[in-house]
Amino acid sequence: MGSTILDSILELLAPLGCAACDAPSEGALFCNTCEATTQMHDGPLGLYEYGGAVADAIKRLKYEGRTDLGARLGAELAEAALRLGRRVDVVVPVPMHPLRRKERGYNQSALLAHPVAKRLGVPLDLSRLRRVRPAPPQAELSQFERRRNLEGAFEARPDRARPRVLLVDDVCTTGTTLSVAEDALYAAGAERVERLVFAVAT
Repeated sequence: MGSTILDSILELLAPLGCAACDAPSEGALFCNTCEATTQMHDGPLGLYEYGGAVADAIKRLKYEGRTDLGARLGAELAEAALRLGRRVDVVVPVPMHPLRRKERGYNQSALLAHPVAKRLGVPLDLSRLRRVRPAPPQAELSQFERRRNLEGAFEARPDRARPRVLLVDDVCTTGTTLSVAEDALYAAGAERVERLVFAVAT
């Protein structure tokens, strides 16, 4: 409670800047200039189309150590999950391979997933799904090759309770990573797996 009040006071004194460029944004996620480069995604999978300020914010989160952006982007994603009426039992972020996570220091998908789980009032499970082997770079591969590249990359903890899982990631490009992760969750006993990402690359 105290930290929440303190955070609110600090935000009033020094409002958070734009997630893409740090310009004053009066507490909004993006300033007016950056907001003009964003496009909402038309569908239940993601919140935004990947590009412009959205791509810049995600790159800052992933590659520039801006972990503070995880909570802000995640809060937007959480509101989207609430509007979509997602009825789930647990929120699971797409995991990174341990070596990759050690290199980066954090999993950006877990940072996004935390506010989503809190807003939906369900647990955030960071151990249900594991990445057991890294995948080589996928940028130049076809969707079929990406799928083959990722086969067996994830393992999920068995659960006889047959939970409804919300799988959260930062960006969906071809959907291959989400599909393979989803397969692992179903194989472990999930009743239903839904997907939610911050941005969809088209």
